[in-house]
Amino acid sequence: MPQPWIGLALLLLADWMLLRPALPSFASRLVPTAPPLLRVWTVGLSRGAVLWLGARGVLRVRAQAPTAKAPGWLAALVPLVVALSLALPGLATFRALSAWGTVGDTDGTRLLHWGSRLDAFVLGYAVALPAAALCHKLGGLWAPGGLGGSGETVRRLLGCLGSATRRLPLILAFLILSCLGEMAIPFFTGRLTDWILQDGAGPAFTRNLTLMSVLTISSAVLECLGDCIYTSTMGQVHSLLQGDVLRAVLRQETEFFQQNQTGAITSRVTEDTSTMSESLSEKLNLLLWYLVRGLCLLGFMLWGSPTLTMVTLLSLPLLFLLPKKLGKWQQSIAVKVQGSLAESSQVAIEALSAMPTVRSFGNEEGEIQKYRQKLQDLQSLSHKEAQAYAVNLWTTSISGMLLKVASLYIGGQLVTSGTASSGSLVTFVLYQIQFTTAVEVLLNTYSSVQKAVGSSEKIFEYLDRIPRCPASGVLTSVNLEGVVEFRDVSFAYPNHPDALVLQGLTFTLRPGEVTALVGPNGSGKSTVAALLQNLYQPMAGKLLLDGEPLFQYEHRYLHTKVAAVGQEPHLFGRSFRENIAYGLLQKPTMEEITAVAMKTGAHDFISKLPHGYDTEVGESGSQLSGGQRQSVALARALIRKPRVLILDDATSALDAVSQSRVEQLLYESPERVSRTVLLITQRLRSVEQANHILFLDGGTICEAGTHQQLMEKQGRYWTMLQTPGGTEVLE
Repeated sequence: MPQPWIGLALLLLADWMLLRPALPSFASRLVPTAPPLLRVWTVGLSRGAVLWLGARGVLRVRAQAPTAKAPGWLAALVPLVVALSLALPGLATFRALSAWGTVGDTDGTRLLHWGSRLDAFVLGYAVALPAAALCHKLGGLWAPGGLGGSGETVRRLLGCLGSATRRLPLILAFLILSCLGEMAIPFFTGRLTDWILQDGAGPAFTRNLTLMSVLTISSAVLECLGDCIYTSTMGQVHSLLQGDVLRAVLRQETEFFQQNQTGAITSRVTEDTSTMSESLSEKLNLLLWYLVRGLCLLGFMLWGSPTLTMVTLLSLPLLFLLPKKLGKWQQSIAVKVQGSLAESSQVAIEALSAMPTVRSFGNEEGEIQKYRQKLQDLQSLSHKEAQAYAVNLWTTSISGMLLKVASLYIGGQLVTSGTASSGSLVTFVLYQIQFTTAVEVLLNTYSSVQKAVGSSEKIFEYLDRIPRCPASGVLTSVNLEGVVEFRDVSFAYPNHPDALVLQGLTFTLRPGEVTALVGPNGSGKSTVAALLQNLYQPMAGKLLLDGEPLFQYEHRYLHTKVAAVGQEPHLFGRSFRENIAYGLLQKPTMEEITAVAMKTGAHDFISKLPHGYDTEVGESGSQLSGGQRQSVALARALIRKPRVLILDDATSALDAVSQSRVEQLLYESPERVSRTVLLITQRLRSVEQANHILFLDGGTICEAGTHQQLMEKQGRYWTMLQTPGGTEVLE
């Protein structure tokens, strides 16, 4: 037998054999003149202290054997001890307050020894076990590592409320008052049952009916107010979470977006947070409502009749847990039925799809026999499924019927003996029906809430993820020159750390000069552009801007001074005006937007649109051609007045007129003297005019010089131009 069961059995035996008979006598001698109710509390608390020491001993034994996995119920041992120490004193207090024949006991022996009787002992455990289980379940939502480790998640969800947490006590107050108001209907129904046959009870009947109506209406109003506040609070949680998750995602390094699909990230930001918020808004609301309602009903049931309450609590496992287990059994059989049905269908499909083969081997009868065998297996499983369904239905029906019969029988005995009135029995039965409904809803809702809380853990994975790129620096400069230095830079992408894309790269970009970077595909040209945008960090070497490491510059400042345009620039589904001014803290004037658009040729087609610069470009610029997107992207880069301009094949889709305008910007405009340009292009004409040409191959610079110098050298650059079509396009 496992050690926890031995410890539990010893505790139970000690409670029955030692504490039950000894503690009442001990309390009578310790406080002989105290009121009987005080002595009952002394017995209960003393019992709790002794059992607590025993429970701690059992837990200590388990802690000394870390290799043995502790059963889940062991965590509920301490709550069980606490519930046992309070159960009998609490029930005795209820009996005393409700005047069920105990307060008038002059010597108090009946009250004092009530806890030592067998029925009281069983009643204490009947109350304590559900209470400990409920405490253990709810504690799993809060305790770190409990029930899937969702405690930290719940605390973080509440932390997202911020100042809205001050609403929670108000919501709870409305909830409790609303539940108490709902108790008015069963309570007054019982009283009205007693009065309806009494003479002269008409005025009292009317007054109580009016009071019941007022309490019921007040309960509905309070429930509405609580639901409104709760719904608005959970809506706030949804908005805050969605914003925080998107902010956390946007701070991640570039390779994060390469390793994770856009759809998965979007689903996490939008769908996961929405699903979690909706589940919590609906299911958690139900859980809180029926939890408070169930506790209120349990209190009124104990007040009305502890005996009938004990019967109800003892029947709960039969009423809910057994049907739940049978339901799982039925579900497992249903899965087997579906599997058997699929197997029999597969036999028929295979035979029909291969009829020439079946007929050529004369095996028609064999296939029929095989199919019949599968059908027999299916029939056997279907029979078991029908039996499981019948047993489940019968168990649910018979358990509910037995509870009603037992309650009515015992209640009838109480009414016959004069211990309770018929109205009290009616009240209790109504409480009991509502209580069993509340317990059923709690059992069904708890798993949904736990699942919703568990799904939020995926959201917090993004919130907790630390970006692998350096944090934004603080360096800014009023007079940035734009001198870029690559000093022995080496780089490999994180997903392939052993494959170096750049190896010992060293060169300098200077203001007023256009440096062209050419080379075969895969040589590392676009990687140079990505490093210069601070999208990645070099594995070795230094990348300097005006003599300072690039990553030390403040993030927004750096990307104001360093602008890039790619071959397939991304535009947002907004207006031309918003796309060109994208990312600028100080919004440019319409004149500035028009000026840069005219320089890149974008103004020619934008001005012809009905809404001009207020026209939406469509999702990702889908309503524009490739050349138009490049023109708008060039305007978006130039309006920032960058000190470093990176053109990564950014003019490949432009027509001849727009291409000519871009070349004038690079080589003839007045602004060129203060601008450093890195030109990555396949157009020979632009490369010929560059101040410097760097030929990159295998991550290293093989040749460097002007177009004329490289042509005279007749090296790699010259060889590339001699290839078919090389005089037009660099491949």
